[in-house]
Amino acid sequence: MVPQSSVMKYYRIDRREVHYLRFILEGYDGVAVMTTLDQQKGLVVLHIGPGCEKDVDMIISDLQGDIMIEPMESGQ
Repeated sequence: MVPQSSVMKYYRIDRREVHYLRFILEGYDGVAVMTTLDQQKGLVVLHIGPGCEKDVDMIISDLQGDIMIEPMESGQ
């Protein structure tokens, strides 16, 4: 379930890594929920729980050393 007051951040990731990112985020219970916007293009949105923005930024930053993750302005 996506919280009502979540912060939304959009990313383009390697489409082969969509499931991997979802698995990693599920390990951080309640920090963020990922929704896939376009599997073929690797477009996802993270619904980040209130106060968890820094945690998600740290997770994404760490993963960028292993997989392609690019922030986007919106889900275009």
